[in-house]
Amino acid sequence: MSPPTLKTPIIIVNFKAYREGVGEGAVKLARVAERVSAESDVCIAVAVQPTDIYRVVNETGVPVLAQHIDPVEYGSYTGHILPEAVRDAGAVGTLINHSERRVSLDFVARAVARAREVGLTTVVCADVVETCRKVAETGPDMVAIEPPELIGTGIAVSKAKPEVISGAVEAVKSVRPEVSVLCGAGITSGEDVEAALRLGAEGVLVASGVVRAKNPYKALLSMAKAIVRI
Repeated sequence: MSPPTLKTPIIIVNFKAYREGVGEGAVKLARVAERVSAESDVCIAVAVQPTDIYRVVNETGVPVLAQHIDPVEYGSYTGHILPEAVRDAGAVGTLINHSERRVSLDFVARAVARAREVGLTTVVCADVVETCRKVAETGPDMVAIEPPELIGTGIAVSKAKPEVISGAVEAVKSVRPEVSVLCGAGITSGEDVEAALRLGAEGVLVASGVVRAKNPYKALLSMAKAIVRI
């Protein structure tokens, strides 16, 4: 069976290294994502710890992303995350340059190229509009704008800084019209998602608003329903 594919509009849930999203918790949350996706017909993917990729892929049908890869090839790279290993574990894509795993622009370019070589979809994160423009030039599949000061605050960038989203969309599309733009940072509700999409985003990258929610199913369903409404 071929792995599930990513399509926009999309919700990507980043499990980070939260206790709720590791090991058995990762499987449980992935099943929630799978259920909401089936009920709403919205593409929902999860980004998990590298040690959980194979398990989540084999115990659920949700698209799985790595949280990071290194631009290395087979060889003496102890401690690095090999793109081929991520792919062979069943992941369909990877995050690159998340604000909690920041790398250089050169690293981004090399990681995007390596991901393309092995068939992984790339979601490159950026903190400001100008960075969005620069990373778009490396040819990723998606760029996610995430002002770091809003990550984990519950204050959605789509409300606090709407001009950042519209600016990111304009910057990315002016360089690579085919690259999708996602919105992250502080997204916790369907209202936040709806605002982001109306500003031109083609999906959202969320974390604690789902992973650490009292009711992850309810939180994620609210976001998916917002996409259906648009």
